[in-house]
Amino acid sequence: MPHNRAEILLGITGKDFTIIAASKAAMRGATILKTTDDKTRALNKHTLLAFSGEAGDTVQFAEYIQRNAQLYSMRNESDLSPSALAHFVRGELATSLRSRKPYNVNLLMGGVDPITGKPSLYWLDYLASLAEVPYAAHGYAQYVFPEIRLERHNMNQWVWTGADLCFYRYYCLSILDKHHHPDITLHQGIKILTMCIDELKRRLPLDFKGMVVKAVKADGIVDIEFDDDKVVKCA
Repeated sequence: MPHNRAEILLGITGKDFTIIAASKAAMRGATILKTTDDKTRALNKHTLLAFSGEAGDTVQFAEYIQRNAQLYSMRNESDLSPSALAHFVRGELATSLRSRKPYNVNLLMGGVDPITGKPSLYWLDYLASLAEVPYAAHGYAQYVFPEIRLERHNMNQWVWTGADLCFYRYYCLSILDKHHHPDITLHQGIKILTMCIDELKRRLPLDFKGMVVKAVKADGIVDIEFDDDKVVKCA
């Protein structure tokens, strides 16, 4: 399992776009190493990859995929579709998983098919699982915290007796499930993303230094100016 989970990845699809958001903080445990980290890589004009997981593995694997996608485009004078790239990445993860030193990375891949114009989002994890989804999260955005059970052993000592598996807290997936629909506009997608980020700020004792937000549309990948300090009154 990837060691570093103090990262946030979010993905949302809409009518003609896919939004990918990633936290800016590069962390090791409780230590912030960098406050302007970009956890995304453009694979081609219509596909964007976001990554989280073990430091070193993430950048190396993402740039390996990026270089192979660019090599294919140069050789064939055409870009792979988001679906083709997702299955290529899944194959590379599956091959790595069966080696002595597998990559410990979790990925979100978003894009828009240049022929059909259909947006897509793919969720991949370090076990080479692949799923096409309307919205997705990795790291603390989808993290579940079990209700911890403690019992008093004596006057000065508490003993951990397990975790109650009936009480899980999904921070963002419930908001996405409530507000997402296939025909949302880019403005509505940013609004839903703002709800998710505000919820994380309320619930987590963690400063993830804001979000890098990018949108993939039919005409390419664009950077979105995101207000990290905006407060949402109700989700």
